[in-house]
Amino acid sequence: MTLTTKKITFAGMFLALALLLPFLTGHIPQIGNALSPMHIPVLLCGFVCGGPLGLVVGFIAPLLRYMLFGMPPILPTGTAMAFELAVYGLTSGLLYKMLPKKNPYIYISLVISMLIGRVVWGIARFVIAFLTKDQFGLAIFWAQAFVNALPGIILHIVLIPVIVIALRKARMVFNE
Repeated sequence: MTLTTKKITFAGMFLALALLLPFLTGHIPQIGNALSPMHIPVLLCGFVCGGPLGLVVGFIAPLLRYMLFGMPPILPTGTAMAFELAVYGLTSGLLYKMLPKKNPYIYISLVISMLIGRVVWGIARFVIAFLTKDQFGLAIFWAQAFVNALPGIILHIVLIPVIVIALRKARMVFNE
């Protein structure tokens, strides 16, 4: 199996996980919103498969999930998430590839990716709110992107580096 084939295969698996993981919290939307299970495979895809595939998986995941299962709602949530997750996948992959392959840099790549992705989400939500005459300001951005998402942020910072380190030891990271 060529390297490109391995990357595409893994990207497909991460996309499948992004579609399925929200079912673990689907019956309680508040927990799903707090833990952001769809973000985990997208960030992992960036680390494992690289930025370009991470971008594609991140952008497609919420839109495809809406088309298949009706969730998340396409406006404003799904559309804003598509841009946020695309940036997560792209930046986690690019930063991981650029920075030294030492464990602390996994955390640095992850946190920077999460910050940039949340800013992009906020910009997308602001544009959508402007176009739909919805209300969205700095206080709502802060609450939804950081305060309400704090459990998910903590979960991602704890879980994702451990998985990346384990996958790297198993020689299953193709973005080096």
